[in-house]
Amino acid sequence: MPGPLSNLKVLDFSTLLPGPYATMLLADMGADVLRVEAPGRLDLTRVMPPLEDGVSTSHTFLNRGKRSLGLDLKQEGSADLVKQLVTEYDVVIEQFRPGVMDRLGIGYETLKAINPNLIYCAITGYGQTGPYKDRAGHDINYLSLAGVSSHCGRRETGPPPMGIQVADVAGGSHHAVMGILAAVIHRQQTGEGQFIDISMTDAAFALNTMAGAAALAGGQEQKPESSMLNGGTFYDYYQTSDGRWLSVGSLEPQFSDRLCDALGIPDMKSFALSQNPEHQQAIREALKSNIAQKTLAQWQDVFANVDACVEPVLTITEAAEHPQLKARGMVIDVAKGAGGTQKQIGHPIKFSATPCESRYIGRTLGADNGDF
Repeated sequence: MPGPLSNLKVLDFSTLLPGPYATMLLADMGADVLRVEAPGRLDLTRVMPPLEDGVSTSHTFLNRGKRSLGLDLKQEGSADLVKQLVTEYDVVIEQFRPGVMDRLGIGYETLKAINPNLIYCAITGYGQTGPYKDRAGHDINYLSLAGVSSHCGRRETGPPPMGIQVADVAGGSHHAVMGILAAVIHRQQTGEGQFIDISMTDAAFALNTMAGAAALAGGQEQKPESSMLNGGTFYDYYQTSDGRWLSVGSLEPQFSDRLCDALGIPDMKSFALSQNPEHQQAIREALKSNIAQKTLAQWQDVFANVDACVEPVLTITEAAEHPQLKARGMVIDVAKGAGGTQKQIGHPIKFSATPCESRYIGRTLGADNGDF
């Protein structure tokens, strides 16, 4: 069966991470995605190490399943080609600063006049309005302005530089896909297209969820290591004797009781449930000293059949080999253009009737120019 979005055609003007990740998800779900990229302005993800066969693995992952059109939007005739293309496309997604597409002659109002049903999604750092709309930024800046960084990390060392791009992906990419699909449903019901304004800062601010509710409605500002889930309790990471880490999330009584029994500290069961900071500090110290006495592998053996919300901190390579992720098909082999395959992260959404398909890795720039 074709993917659930097999009737959707997407014209993608985005670069780097947020937009390309969003359109990769759409392509996996069956959408026909044509990526438009300037030949003279290289997308940095094409050259980011490591490389396989001379091509960045970041590029081949982020742009899998998409066709590639090399087109300098500043050159005469380029805007005319885009206007011609947009008559056949459902969605335009772009990631320029506000006003850039207008100056190129292919902004929303211009394209909407050609295709009134068009869904146009613009992903920016700060949105199309407000005093910061023209300001440059990156993931770390969006998380900072959105308040997320203020309650992450440790009191002594401050907020951590994250290993993943939270505002870019959980903010920009996922909210863009959600907005586009909602607009598609609206168009099916009304025949009306629309403009979607995605701010990665807005989306990051929304990710504050419970901490945001506590601060805005409850008047309680969350600080690092101050709440149940950000290091204020024994819910935390603990180092093993071989320098690895164990995650302990045993909050509920049935889980904390099993945790204490497995560690040989049954007298700490009441402390695990206590709101008293001294009790929490005591059980944290007990966990720290006990977990430091065994290797990660030994602790994995201990908790293999103990349902206590205790799991090892794995590397990405180790996670890829974990039986749960393997059973879920989260590592796949994606076809290369010249034959062979490349291992990539699979699509996380599982459809029963219209499964996702990752057809081929990201193509060379302009590989499909002959079709246009």
